[in-house]
Amino acid sequence: MLHLRAIVPEDRTDAVCAVLAGCTGATNVVVLPGAARSPRGDLVTADIARESANEVIEELQGLGIERDGAISFEHIDLSLSSGAEAAELRAPGHGDDAVVWEELERRTEDDSRMTWSFLVFLVLATQLAGIAALIDSPVLVVGAMVLGPEFGAIAAICYGLLHGHGRRILVALRTLVVGFMLAVLVTYVCALVSRWIGVIEFDRLPESRPMTAFIYSPDRWSFIVALLAGVGGVLSLTSGKSSALVGVFISVTTVPAAGNLGVALALEHGTEVTGSLLQLGVNVAGMIIAGTLTLLLQRWIWTLFLRRKGMFPRRHGSPEGRLGAGRGLGS
Repeated sequence: MLHLRAIVPEDRTDAVCAVLAGCTGATNVVVLPGAARSPRGDLVTADIARESANEVIEELQGLGIERDGAISFEHIDLSLSSGAEAAELRAPGHGDDAVVWEELERRTEDDSRMTWSFLVFLVLATQLAGIAALIDSPVLVVGAMVLGPEFGAIAAICYGLLHGHGRRILVALRTLVVGFMLAVLVTYVCALVSRWIGVIEFDRLPESRPMTAFIYSPDRWSFIVALLAGVGGVLSLTSGKSSALVGVFISVTTVPAAGNLGVALALEHGTEVTGSLLQLGVNVAGMIIAGTLTLLLQRWIWTLFLRRKGMFPRRHGSPEGRLGAGRGLGS
């Protein structure tokens, strides 16, 4: 369940209540007249089944509540209410399968920004991967995969491709390119310094690294794994199974390839430079393709399911009209 808190202009409170009354997944509606001060208005709260959230958001946006008041949702960890249980049963589908498009839009927008924390995490992860390449340690490779923050920007590209948001795609691409360039550069410099002071005792990376050779040797399985990881990553972002995202991080070799690239450049190992670049590109491309197709399929399946259930609001006239009415689904 999600908890809705809306600040509503007084002249639209009845309309908002009518929207909630007409929503099969809404319950526990509370109205506090005149409770809000900035902006001024009535405070309306309700519990909403996740699978009905898009319907409520679009209706409230259609009433201008987002512009003249405020709409916020938060997840409910525990709800002991027979009304809430009944609302979840009435709502179409299952909450874990529902995509709250407005939530995904905000999340991918945040994850596509180039922040200091993003850069630091990516640099640290790439450094771990570089060390893993030197000592042939699969444990450090896994640690680098988990620490890497790059999937958020990849998901933002998928969302941008689905909805035609060119600016979001460019921002996410810039974040990825600048982030990986900085991470590889730092790893390269550290490897050079380590070589000069004797920490690295060899001039080239070892020819035989049975435990980590996969990070610079892309093959058809690399692309297949990237496709599967892209599907799993998007599903974990859009559903209630967010814990699965860690498994996605451990599946792909974007950060390990970047770490190996930095070390290979410092030790002038041309073959591994080429292989690392190709591995990095294959993984990013595979996740973007699979992630975009997964979002497209989710939208299509959910639209078809709601059409069959007859769950679209009458105000917009048709399922297609409803999808185009709100920013969450149609943009």
